[in-house]
Amino acid sequence: MDSKSLPKIELHLHLDCSLRWKVVRRFDPAVTESFFEKNFKAPAKCLDLPDFLACAQQGIQYLQTADQLQAVTLDLLEQLKEEGVLYSEIRFAPYEHIRRGLSPEAVVEAVLTALEEGQHTSGIRAGLLLCTLRELPSGPSLHTAQLAVRYRDQGVVGFDIAGNEADFPVEPHVEAFRHARENGVPCIAHAGEARGAEGIWEVLRGYQVERLGHGVRCIEDERLVEYLVDRQIHLEVCPSSNIQTNVFDTIADHPVDRLFRAGISLGINTDSRTLTNTTLEREYDLLERQFGWGKKEFLQCNLQALEHAFLPEGEKDHFRAHLRQAYQ
Repeated sequence: MDSKSLPKIELHLHLDCSLRWKVVRRFDPAVTESFFEKNFKAPAKCLDLPDFLACAQQGIQYLQTADQLQAVTLDLLEQLKEEGVLYSEIRFAPYEHIRRGLSPEAVVEAVLTALEEGQHTSGIRAGLLLCTLRELPSGPSLHTAQLAVRYRDQGVVGFDIAGNEADFPVEPHVEAFRHARENGVPCIAHAGEARGAEGIWEVLRGYQVERLGHGVRCIEDERLVEYLVDRQIHLEVCPSSNIQTNVFDTIADHPVDRLFRAGISLGINTDSRTLTNTTLEREYDLLERQFGWGKKEFLQCNLQALEHAFLPEGEKDHFRAHLRQAYQ
Protein backbone atom coordinates (compact mmCIF):
# COMPACT_ATOMS: atom_id res chain seq x y z
CA MET A 1 0.00 0.00 0.00
CA ASP A 2 1.39 3.40 -1.00
CA SER A 3 0.34 5.30 2.12
CA LYS A 4 2.06 8.56 1.17
CA SER A 5 -0.30 9.13 -1.75
CA LEU A 6 -3.45 8.57 0.31
CA PRO A 7 -5.35 11.54 1.80
CA LYS A 8 -5.33 11.73 5.57
CA ILE A 9 -6.83 13.45 8.61
CA GLU A 10 -4.53 14.24 11.55
CA LEU A 11 -6.00 15.51 14.83
CA HIS A 12 -3.09 15.08 17.27
CA LEU A 13 -0.08 17.14 16.26
CA HIS A 14 2.09 19.39 18.45
CA LEU A 15 3.40 22.52 16.74
CA ASP A 16 6.34 23.02 19.07
CA CYS A 17 7.59 19.45 18.59
CA SER A 18 7.53 19.50 14.78
CA LEU A 19 10.35 21.88 13.81
CA ARG A 20 12.53 21.07 10.83
CA TRP A 21 16.24 21.88 10.66
CA LYS A 22 15.83 24.08 7.60
CA VAL A 23 13.63 26.40 9.67
CA VAL A 24 15.68 26.31 12.87
CA ARG A 25 18.89 27.24 11.04
CA ARG A 26 17.15 30.41 9.83
CA PHE A 27 16.79 31.42 13.48
CA ASP A 28 20.25 30.21 14.49
CA PRO A 29 22.82 29.44 11.77
CA ALA A 30 25.05 27.85 14.41
CA VAL A 31 22.70 24.87 14.66
CA THR A 32 24.25 22.22 12.43
CA GLU A 33 22.30 19.34 11.01
CA SER A 34 24.13 16.86 13.25
CA PHE A 35 23.40 18.99 16.33
CA PHE A 36 19.76 19.17 15.29
CA GLU A 37 19.49 15.41 14.85
CA LYS A 38 21.04 14.78 18.26
CA ASN A 39 19.27 17.46 20.29
CA PHE A 40 15.89 18.19 18.69
CA LYS A 41 14.83 14.56 18.37
CA ALA A 42 14.13 12.50 21.47
CA PRO A 43 15.74 9.08 21.96
CA ALA A 44 13.90 6.21 20.29
CA LYS A 45 13.19 4.86 23.77
CA CYS A 46 12.79 7.34 26.63
CA LEU A 47 12.50 6.36 30.27
CA ASP A 48 8.93 7.63 30.47
CA LEU A 49 6.69 10.53 29.45
CA PRO A 50 8.45 13.18 31.63
CA ASP A 51 11.79 12.15 30.11
CA PHE A 52 10.29 12.59 26.63
CA LEU A 53 8.72 15.94 27.48
CA ALA A 54 12.04 17.31 28.73
CA CYS A 55 13.43 16.84 25.21
CA ALA A 56 10.79 19.21 23.82
CA GLN A 57 12.42 22.21 25.48
CA GLN A 58 15.19 22.33 22.88
CA GLY A 59 12.66 23.23 20.19
CA ILE A 60 10.48 25.44 22.36
CA GLN A 61 13.34 27.86 22.98
CA TYR A 62 13.25 28.68 19.24
CA LEU A 63 9.56 29.55 19.38
CA GLN A 64 9.63 32.72 21.46
CA THR A 65 9.00 35.44 18.84
CA ALA A 66 6.12 36.05 16.46
CA ASP A 67 8.41 35.48 13.45
CA GLN A 68 9.57 32.13 14.81
CA LEU A 69 6.06 30.96 15.60
CA GLN A 70 4.84 31.95 12.16
CA ALA A 71 7.74 30.35 10.31
CA VAL A 72 7.27 27.02 12.08
CA THR A 73 3.50 27.09 11.53
CA LEU A 74 3.92 27.71 7.81
CA ASP A 75 6.51 24.97 7.53
CA LEU A 76 4.31 22.48 9.38
CA LEU A 77 1.52 23.07 6.89
CA GLU A 78 4.02 22.33 4.13
CA GLN A 79 4.89 19.06 5.86
CA LEU A 80 1.22 18.16 5.95
CA LYS A 81 0.82 19.01 2.27
CA GLU A 82 3.72 16.69 1.39
CA GLU A 83 1.81 13.82 3.01
CA GLY A 84 -1.58 14.48 1.48
CA VAL A 85 -3.23 15.62 4.70
CA LEU A 86 -6.65 17.12 4.00
CA TYR A 87 -7.40 18.49 7.45
CA SER A 88 -5.37 18.80 10.63
CA GLU A 89 -5.79 20.19 14.12
CA ILE A 90 -2.52 21.65 15.35
CA ARG A 91 -2.03 22.21 19.07
CA PHE A 92 0.33 24.08 21.33
CA ALA A 93 0.45 25.69 24.80
CA PRO A 94 0.62 29.51 24.56
CA TYR A 95 2.23 29.79 28.00
CA GLU A 96 5.32 27.93 26.72
CA HIS A 97 6.07 30.81 24.34
CA ILE A 98 6.12 33.94 26.52
CA ARG A 99 9.72 33.73 27.73
CA ARG A 100 10.95 36.65 25.61
CA GLY A 101 8.15 39.05 26.32
CA LEU A 102 5.24 38.01 24.11
CA SER A 103 1.86 37.99 25.80
CA PRO A 104 -0.24 34.81 25.49
CA GLU A 105 -2.61 36.82 23.28
CA ALA A 106 0.25 37.82 20.95
CA VAL A 107 1.41 34.20 20.79
CA VAL A 108 -2.03 32.97 19.72
CA GLU A 109 -2.47 35.79 17.21
CA ALA A 110 0.92 35.09 15.62
CA VAL A 111 0.06 31.44 15.03
CA LEU A 112 -3.44 32.25 13.78
CA THR A 113 -2.02 34.75 11.29
CA ALA A 114 0.36 32.13 9.91
CA LEU A 115 -2.34 29.48 9.93
CA GLU A 116 -4.59 31.65 7.78
CA GLU A 117 -1.78 32.40 5.34
CA GLY A 118 -0.60 28.81 5.24
CA GLN A 119 -4.03 27.42 4.49
CA HIS A 120 -4.17 29.60 1.38
CA THR A 121 -0.68 28.71 0.17
CA SER A 122 -0.70 24.99 1.03
CA GLY A 123 -4.34 24.13 0.42
CA ILE A 124 -4.44 22.35 3.79
CA ARG A 125 -7.45 23.05 6.00
CA ALA A 126 -6.37 23.40 9.63
CA GLY A 127 -7.70 24.39 13.03
CA LEU A 128 -5.83 25.43 16.17
CA LEU A 129 -6.14 23.77 19.58
CA LEU A 130 -4.95 25.70 22.63
CA CYS A 131 -3.40 23.61 25.39
CA THR A 132 -2.92 24.19 29.03
CA LEU A 133 -0.45 21.96 30.88
CA ARG A 134 -0.93 19.71 33.91
CA GLU A 135 1.99 21.37 35.66
CA LEU A 136 0.56 24.89 35.31
CA PRO A 137 -1.49 26.44 38.14
CA SER A 138 -5.20 27.12 37.74
CA GLY A 139 -4.78 30.78 36.69
CA PRO A 140 -2.90 30.20 33.43
CA SER A 141 -5.17 27.25 32.67
CA LEU A 142 -8.28 29.38 32.98
CA HIS A 143 -6.65 32.15 30.93
CA THR A 144 -5.82 29.64 28.17
CA ALA A 145 -9.46 28.52 28.14
CA GLN A 146 -10.51 32.17 27.92
CA LEU A 147 -8.19 32.60 24.95
CA ALA A 148 -9.83 29.60 23.28
CA VAL A 149 -13.20 31.29 23.74
CA ARG A 150 -11.92 34.68 22.57
CA TYR A 151 -10.39 33.34 19.36
CA ARG A 152 -12.86 30.56 18.57
CA ASP A 153 -14.23 32.42 15.53
CA GLN A 154 -10.73 33.22 14.26
CA GLY A 155 -9.31 29.72 13.86
CA VAL A 156 -9.18 28.25 17.38
CA VAL A 157 -11.35 25.13 17.38
CA GLY A 158 -10.81 23.55 20.81
CA PHE A 159 -9.18 23.42 24.26
CA ASP A 160 -6.81 20.69 25.46
CA ILE A 161 -4.62 19.77 28.40
CA ALA A 162 -1.23 18.12 27.90
CA GLY A 163 1.86 17.60 30.05
CA ASN A 164 2.79 15.17 32.78
CA GLU A 165 -0.42 13.42 33.80
CA ALA A 166 1.46 11.02 36.10
CA ASP A 167 2.54 13.63 38.65
CA PHE A 168 -0.04 16.43 38.43
CA PRO A 169 -3.73 16.19 39.38
CA VAL A 170 -6.92 16.90 37.47
CA GLU A 171 -8.52 19.28 39.98
CA PRO A 172 -6.68 22.60 39.34
CA HIS A 173 -7.95 22.66 35.75
CA VAL A 174 -11.62 21.78 36.23
CA GLU A 175 -12.70 25.44 36.17
CA ALA A 176 -10.86 26.02 32.88
CA PHE A 177 -12.67 23.13 31.22
CA ARG A 178 -15.99 24.30 32.61
CA HIS A 179 -15.40 27.76 31.17
CA ALA A 180 -14.54 26.35 27.74
CA ARG A 181 -17.54 24.02 27.63
CA GLU A 182 -20.01 26.64 28.84
CA ASN A 183 -18.83 28.96 26.06
CA GLY A 184 -19.14 26.40 23.30
CA VAL A 185 -15.48 25.40 22.91
CA PRO A 186 -14.98 21.62 22.41
CA CYS A 187 -12.62 19.94 24.85
CA ILE A 188 -9.93 17.27 24.66
CA ALA A 189 -7.49 15.91 27.24
CA HIS A 190 -4.27 13.95 27.11
CA ALA A 191 -4.87 10.86 29.24
CA GLY A 192 -4.21 7.13 29.30
CA GLU A 193 -0.56 7.56 28.45
CA ALA A 194 1.60 8.02 31.56
CA ARG A 195 -1.29 6.87 33.77
CA GLY A 196 -3.63 3.95 33.33
CA ALA A 197 -7.37 3.59 33.11
CA GLU A 198 -7.99 5.35 36.42
CA GLY A 199 -6.45 8.52 34.97
CA ILE A 200 -8.83 8.36 32.01
CA TRP A 201 -11.83 7.98 34.32
CA GLU A 202 -10.69 11.07 36.27
CA VAL A 203 -10.43 13.12 33.08
CA LEU A 204 -13.82 11.97 31.80
CA ARG A 205 -15.49 12.89 35.10
CA GLY A 206 -13.58 16.12 35.73
CA TYR A 207 -13.33 17.59 32.25
CA GLN A 208 -16.17 15.97 30.25
CA VAL A 209 -14.12 15.80 27.06
CA GLU A 210 -15.18 14.80 23.57
CA ARG A 211 -11.85 13.23 22.58
CA LEU A 212 -8.83 11.76 24.33
CA GLY A 213 -5.25 12.43 23.32
CA HIS A 214 -3.76 8.92 23.31
CA GLY A 215 -6.18 7.16 25.68
CA VAL A 216 -4.68 3.80 24.77
CA ARG A 217 -4.38 2.48 28.33
CA CYS A 218 -8.15 2.21 28.41
CA ILE A 219 -7.35 -1.35 27.30
CA GLU A 220 -6.59 -2.06 30.99
CA ASP A 221 -10.28 -1.70 31.93
CA GLU A 222 -12.95 -3.59 29.98
CA ARG A 223 -15.70 -1.42 31.43
CA LEU A 224 -13.88 1.71 30.26
CA VAL A 225 -13.52 0.32 26.74
CA GLU A 226 -17.26 -0.35 26.68
CA TYR A 227 -17.94 3.17 27.96
CA LEU A 228 -15.79 4.77 25.26
CA VAL A 229 -17.50 2.70 22.57
CA ASP A 230 -20.95 3.52 23.91
CA ARG A 231 -20.25 7.27 24.21
CA GLN A 232 -18.28 7.38 20.94
CA ILE A 233 -15.37 9.16 22.59
CA HIS A 234 -12.62 9.33 20.00
CA LEU A 235 -9.01 8.31 20.71
CA GLU A 236 -6.19 10.23 19.03
CA VAL A 237 -3.75 7.33 18.81
CA CYS A 238 -0.02 7.96 18.26
CA PRO A 239 1.63 4.53 18.02
CA SER A 240 5.34 5.38 17.69
CA SER A 241 5.09 8.04 20.39
CA ASN A 242 3.65 5.48 22.81
CA ILE A 243 6.62 3.19 22.20
CA GLN A 244 9.06 6.08 22.55
CA THR A 245 7.57 7.19 25.89
CA ASN A 246 7.76 3.58 27.10
CA VAL A 247 4.01 3.18 27.54
CA PHE A 248 4.47 -0.06 25.58
CA ASP A 249 7.71 -1.89 24.91
CA THR A 250 7.29 -2.59 21.19
CA ILE A 251 4.71 -1.99 18.49
CA ALA A 252 3.66 -5.64 18.83
CA ASP A 253 2.51 -4.79 22.38
CA HIS A 254 0.50 -1.76 21.31
CA PRO A 255 -3.29 -2.21 21.70
CA VAL A 256 -4.31 -0.12 18.66
CA ASP A 257 -5.51 -3.16 16.71
CA ARG A 258 -7.42 -4.58 19.69
CA LEU A 259 -9.06 -1.21 20.34
CA PHE A 260 -10.00 -0.89 16.67
CA ARG A 261 -11.54 -4.38 16.64
CA ALA A 262 -13.41 -3.57 19.89
CA GLY A 263 -15.24 -0.78 18.08
CA ILE A 264 -13.55 2.23 19.63
CA SER A 265 -13.47 5.32 17.41
CA LEU A 266 -9.83 6.15 16.78
CA GLY A 267 -7.51 7.88 14.34
CA ILE A 268 -3.79 7.55 13.64
CA ASN A 269 -1.49 10.50 14.37
CA THR A 270 2.17 11.42 14.67
CA ASP A 271 1.98 13.38 17.96
CA SER A 272 5.29 15.15 17.27
CA ARG A 273 6.95 14.88 13.89
CA THR A 274 10.42 15.97 14.97
CA LEU A 275 10.61 14.82 18.57
CA THR A 276 9.34 11.36 17.59
CA ASN A 277 11.07 11.44 14.19
CA THR A 278 8.03 10.19 12.31
CA THR A 279 5.45 11.00 9.66
CA LEU A 280 1.95 9.72 9.05
CA GLU A 281 3.34 7.64 6.21
CA ARG A 282 5.67 5.88 8.68
CA GLU A 283 2.85 5.35 11.17
CA TYR A 284 0.62 3.80 8.50
CA ASP A 285 3.43 1.58 7.23
CA LEU A 286 4.18 0.46 10.79
CA LEU A 287 0.57 -0.66 11.34
CA GLU A 288 0.44 -2.30 7.93
CA ARG A 289 3.53 -4.39 8.70
CA GLN A 290 2.64 -5.27 12.29
CA PHE A 291 -1.13 -5.77 12.15
CA GLY A 292 -1.83 -6.27 8.47
CA TRP A 293 -3.85 -3.08 8.19
CA GLY A 294 -4.85 -1.97 4.71
CA LYS A 295 -7.03 0.59 3.02
CA LYS A 296 -10.17 -0.67 4.79
CA GLU A 297 -8.77 0.01 8.27
CA PHE A 298 -7.13 3.32 7.36
CA LEU A 299 -10.27 4.59 5.64
CA GLN A 300 -12.31 3.81 8.74
CA CYS A 301 -9.78 5.55 11.00
CA ASN A 302 -9.75 8.65 8.79
CA LEU A 303 -13.53 8.76 8.58
CA GLN A 304 -13.79 8.42 12.36
CA ALA A 305 -11.22 11.18 12.88
CA LEU A 306 -13.14 13.39 10.46
CA GLU A 307 -16.41 12.63 12.26
CA HIS A 308 -14.87 13.84 15.52
CA ALA A 309 -12.97 16.80 14.04
CA PHE A 310 -14.02 20.25 15.23
CA LEU A 311 -15.07 21.25 11.75
CA PRO A 312 -18.40 22.41 10.26
CA GLU A 313 -20.51 19.52 8.98
CA GLY A 314 -20.65 20.92 5.46
CA GLU A 315 -16.88 20.79 5.16
CA LYS A 316 -16.83 17.26 6.54
CA ASP A 317 -19.08 16.12 3.67
CA HIS A 318 -16.52 17.34 1.14
CA PHE A 319 -13.60 15.59 2.86
CA ARG A 320 -15.67 12.44 3.41
CA ALA A 321 -16.30 12.10 -0.31
CA HIS A 322 -12.62 12.68 -1.06
CA LEU A 323 -11.53 9.98 1.40
CA ARG A 324 -14.01 7.38 0.15
CA GLN A 325 -13.00 7.90 -3.46
CA ALA A 326 -9.27 7.73 -2.74
CA TYR A 327 -9.46 4.58 -0.60
CA GLN A 328 -11.62 2.56 -3.02
